[in-house]
Amino acid sequence: MTSPKAVLKSVGPKLVPFFKTATVYFVLFIPDKNPSVLGMVFKCLPLISLIVFVLLHGMNLSDEYAYSRRILFGLIFACIGDALLVWPSYFLHGMAAFGVAQALYASAFGMRPFNPHVGSVIAVMAAIASFYLHLMLDGILMFAVPCYTMLISFMIWRAIARVQFFDDLWTWTKLCSCGGAVLFCISDILIAINDFVVPIPYQQALIMTTYYAAQLGIALSVVDSKATAVKSPTSSLDTSRSPKESSSLLHDKAFTNGTNGTAKVFSADTKKEAFHFSVESNGIHCPMRALVAHHDSQNKSSSPRNKLCCGVKTPNLR
Repeated sequence: MTSPKAVLKSVGPKLVPFFKTATVYFVLFIPDKNPSVLGMVFKCLPLISLIVFVLLHGMNLSDEYAYSRRILFGLIFACIGDALLVWPSYFLHGMAAFGVAQALYASAFGMRPFNPHVGSVIAVMAAIASFYLHLMLDGILMFAVPCYTMLISFMIWRAIARVQFFDDLWTWTKLCSCGGAVLFCISDILIAINDFVVPIPYQQALIMTTYYAAQLGIALSVVDSKATAVKSPTSSLDTSRSPKESSSLLHDKAFTNGTNGTAKVFSADTKKEAFHFSVESNGIHCPMRALVAHHDSQNKSSSPRNKLCCGVKTPNLR
């Protein structure tokens, strides 16, 4: 895992515009009760800075940047939502833009691991919140607010599920996306309470602080998002090799491509995922519990060759 000091040196300078523009916003602090184009510009500048940050981190149409592309478009739609919400008459339009952003974030986080337990808890909480708010809404908001609640709840579920605290698979970038998703929810809860329940003191400062922190966390998750191509049984990888041999090949390929990330190796006989590892600059880190299928259909023994221990880091194989 990349050290925090190295990350700070690499990422820190690219985030300076974000912190400067966010500081300018809070210093000027144009009240949201007085909508104006100038207020909209200063409100959107921090998001524009994060969009530039994601672009500077690297962007193209290859698979390894699929995560970054979705986060990028999510930030763009969030920025559009920010601009629209400056004017109360465009509240629904802004909510729709943020709904698209939530869907893009969720698609970036992916559906694996599934983690239905976290999803169930979040679904119950979202249902309670929607029922409570439904009593205070009228018109199209009675349908729009529950739909948005469902989208942001789904996004939070996927952000939390991917961290995998108990499987020793978490990384600081996953923690950033998870924290960002939770802060996004807090920001939206504050908006809902302030708009539909009771006015909150210092609501603009509280909402925008949690909101900017949320978008920062989600944007930071692209730093370690590049992944090696997932190898399927029909790919160019020779699946007749043992998991250990295949992992060595993928490791060398990852270093050839200058890529850090994750890769999967499939068993030749069962076509199921044999194991999953992350490629790092100092070797292969195998933090997850091995999902090892039998390599040889004729050999049913559970030899060490067919298993990968949890938490083992191999030496540099270059």
